[in-house]
Amino acid sequence: MESSNILSWTFAYDFIRGPMVWVAFIVFILGTVFQIFKFFSMSRKTEAIQLKAGPGNFIKPLPKDAPPPKTDWLMWLKLSVFGTNPFLMIVTTIFHLLLVLTPLFVLGHNILWDNAFGISMVSLPEGFTDFLTLIVIICALIFLYRRLFLDRVRAITTWADYLFLFLAAAPFITGYLAYHQMLLDYRLVITLHILFGEIMLMAVPFTKFVHMIYLVLVRFTISSEWGLGKGSRTW
Repeated sequence: MESSNILSWTFAYDFIRGPMVWVAFIVFILGTVFQIFKFFSMSRKTEAIQLKAGPGNFIKPLPKDAPPPKTDWLMWLKLSVFGTNPFLMIVTTIFHLLLVLTPLFVLGHNILWDNAFGISMVSLPEGFTDFLTLIVIICALIFLYRRLFLDRVRAITTWADYLFLFLAAAPFITGYLAYHQMLLDYRLVITLHILFGEIMLMAVPFTKFVHMIYLVLVRFTISSEWGLGKGSRTW
């Protein structure tokens, strides 16, 4: 019985570290391509509206590439989350940036990339990526605190919100525990770390995590006051 359990565990460990990785990347890539096509099918290209000088036009048109007036940016900042809750905006920005960037520069991850594909990427010092991982965990705890103890946030929170928050933080929590070899068996923790990372990767194109894809597409292609690009498309 004991030898059977060992064989089962070894099979699961090898599957998660091997074929499951390929499955996760294929699902993520195909799902992302699908969402990009879906985005362009739901939006359409539009011509930018420009004011023309004329007898009935008392507004002086701005040059095509002129930056928005400074007062517009100040008003935008005041009305946005930056102005109403700067602490939350800072935490949210840091969380999302590190959620995406930290895994790309972890030495252990880049060693795996090099062994599997011969791709050598820049790696940050292990101590620094460990610190960034801890920052992500702290940000996740702040979000959890808000959902548990702030009435206005708890009122609109569902079980799915807790699930997705856990799924986003789980790869970082297990990675932190594995690096420091804290709690449980190292092999079990590192296996959970890989598994949670794979699940999250596959979930990105098909769950609320899809905002990671749409945020970039919308901000740089859709014409709106929140756009970061020229905005050549509209819904």
